Amino acid sequence: MRAWHVRELGEPRDVLALADIPDPDPGPGQVLVRVRGATAHFFDALMCRGNYQVRPPLPFTPGSELCGEILAAGPGVTGFAPGDRVIGGSAGGAFAELALMNADTALPAPDGLDDAEAAAFFITYQTGWFGLHRRARLEAGETLLVQAAAGGVGSGAVQLGKAAGARVIGVVGGAQKAEAARALGADVVVDRHAQDFVEVVKEVTGGRGVDVVYDSVGGETYTRSTKCIAFEGRILVIGFASGVIPTAALNHALIKNYSIVGLHWGLYQSKNPTLIRECHAQLTAMVADGAIRPLVSERLGLGEVPAGLQRLADGGTVGRIVFVP
Repeated sequence: MRAWHVRELGEPRDVLALADIPDPDPGPGQVLVRVRGATAHFFDALMCRGNYQVRPPLPFTPGSELCGEILAAGPGVTGFAPGDRVIGGSAGGAFAELALMNADTALPAPDGLDDAEAAAFFITYQTGWFGLHRRARLEAGETLLVQAAAGGVGSGAVQLGKAAGARVIGVVGGAQKAEAARALGADVVVDRHAQDFVEVVKEVTGGRGVDVVYDSVGGETYTRSTKCIAFEGRILVIGFASGVIPTAALNHALIKNYSIVGLHWGLYQSKNPTLIRECHAQLTAMVADGAIRPLVSERLGLGEVPAGLQRLADGGTVGRIVFVP
């Protein structure tokens, strides 16, 4: 099969090389799938650079999320049949024609999504659901501020916030991303290149501020979010796409009476995997009801992985880009 390999660390466009390697064999507890869609994530680029907390030995195939068609099951695996369409994380890299998945974490692809949409469904919406509902306890009628609202993570949060009955304010960078956030359902869209989101939030909330901040950016964005958080608000820390991990001023959290809430969604895989399947059932029902649908802005061929992943790393993409071998 063909697969992209990282043989040295650096920018995706420089270090990714297409290789012909033997087809993988599923081991105990694994399934072999034909990759029907593989989603690009910012942390895939960080892994190419060697800047992510997970550093696989070289060479490695990046790509952490996919939609695949079951080809074979390893020893001890039941409940799958050839041809089944599944989604989830890869066990060894998804930017390839074939991939391995752990059977106990593979989930049925929602019927209402095509292969590219299904490939972009798992991490984005699981993260959003656990963050907004289990960690931040978002309620109908509250106001939600989503940073990077037109990005892969933020786009799902906008949809889930609207589905929960919240008023959603989306912060984006540029006119194209502002248009995308409006199409996703954001009630108020702030272009950070032209507006100060803190001032806009204060204006549209009558000075009260927002109840929940969904922050995948970190850095100065986090610091400024603390200036427009409401009494008993919750700042949900999702990640640090800015590359800067902020230092929280705990005296400020005390004085303004707000909470700083972290989400490491991957921990649920080991701490409480049952919740992931329960969440998937709820999200699948929301797809059937038309409440959520992944924003896939680009469907690219396998040969376009380096260029596509580099654009994502440079902040030049909207929603998700998915590679379709």
